[in-house]
Amino acid sequence: MPTLRLPSPEGQLLDYTMSGPADFAPPSTPLTSRKVYAAAHVVPVMSAENVPGAPAQLDWEATLAYRHELWSYGLGVADAMDTAQRGMGLDWASTKDLIRRSAAEAATVVRTQRHPAVVGRSVRDLIACGAGTDQLGPDSVEPGPAGLQSVLAAYQEQLAVVEDSGAKVILMASRALAKVASGPEDYLTVYSQLLDQAKEPVILHWLGTMFDPALTGYWGSTDVPAATATFLTLIRENAEKVDGVKVSLLDAAHEKQLRADLPEGVRLYTGDDFNYPELIHGEDGVHSDALLGIFAAIYPAASAALQAYDAGDPERGRQIMDSTRALGKHIFAAPTLYYKTGIAFLAWLNGHQSGFQLVGGLHSGRSLTHLAHTFVLADQAGLLRDPQLAAQRMTALLTTGGLT
Repeated sequence: MPTLRLPSPEGQLLDYTMSGPADFAPPSTPLTSRKVYAAAHVVPVMSAENVPGAPAQLDWEATLAYRHELWSYGLGVADAMDTAQRGMGLDWASTKDLIRRSAAEAATVVRTQRHPAVVGRSVRDLIACGAGTDQLGPDSVEPGPAGLQSVLAAYQEQLAVVEDSGAKVILMASRALAKVASGPEDYLTVYSQLLDQAKEPVILHWLGTMFDPALTGYWGSTDVPAATATFLTLIRENAEKVDGVKVSLLDAAHEKQLRADLPEGVRLYTGDDFNYPELIHGEDGVHSDALLGIFAAIYPAASAALQAYDAGDPERGRQIMDSTRALGKHIFAAPTLYYKTGIAFLAWLNGHQSGFQLVGGLHSGRSLTHLAHTFVLADQAGLLRDPQLAAQRMTALLTTGGLT
């Protein structure tokens, strides 16, 4: 195994010998014990102006190939979400293209049965896409009825794009709605109209302020219990239109209580990238499903764990999930909104993109020391599939940064 010199959190350069990849094989049949989506990132054209404020230019071959990789391991893909840099570099024009292309690719997979792990699954099982309001400029809406109408119209436009693609709809949290809403009733009014118009049940997304500070006070209150009460009112009054809820508050106790309070048939898709092992494992026969950004980084291990659950070996499944926990906590460490940097970094180390870049210049969102520890934790979890390639790329990055 390669040995390379890496910076420690204390600022020292220390020798590290890699452990090598684990034997995480793709499943030969669909996963059944949990319903899961991995929130995938996007790969930019490496020669594009990948700087803050520049329009996104995507490498479609690499971006779609990464989705095939996730499907081959039996996972669904959550696309056009915050992991794909919605509101952090991915503009609405590129998002529309991403939704249409990813959904069309999923339809081809279903039609051709390309991956054994997804045979018999529907397009909506393979792909769910975010519908939000990010075509609205940050200063284009103001509080009041006109602002609420603008938010509703923006949501409706994006809802139609996702539905027309054939993907499952994820109603994303909206910065614009957080800005214009005067209280819980405004949230209930907007979301109730959207759910009434939706052709199929959707996933509701509650994204915490650690992921996006602009969402402070979502559901009409900064008090989490009060916000939860509003959220549950919406779900209970529209349960037939809610496939599930995706909650990203990084609070396991809150998620367990919410899971218990949901109407029958409404899934809890954990978005807790810190506590996902225990939440997916569950207790007393009750568990969360998953819609996770970290699954885009740990998908071979996540698939292996889910295969163990399917085989009736939950302790093995929990053991594998636990082996990735330290990596998840590190990638999603504060400032959490820069977790996308770690997701793309591991994709680059594993050869899924030719360079370490993200749209909007987000590849600069983490320090070299942070990335070096990401490398170590990924290796210890058995997730660097080609040690020579990963070591070569890590060393080149450190050399460029003056750390070798």
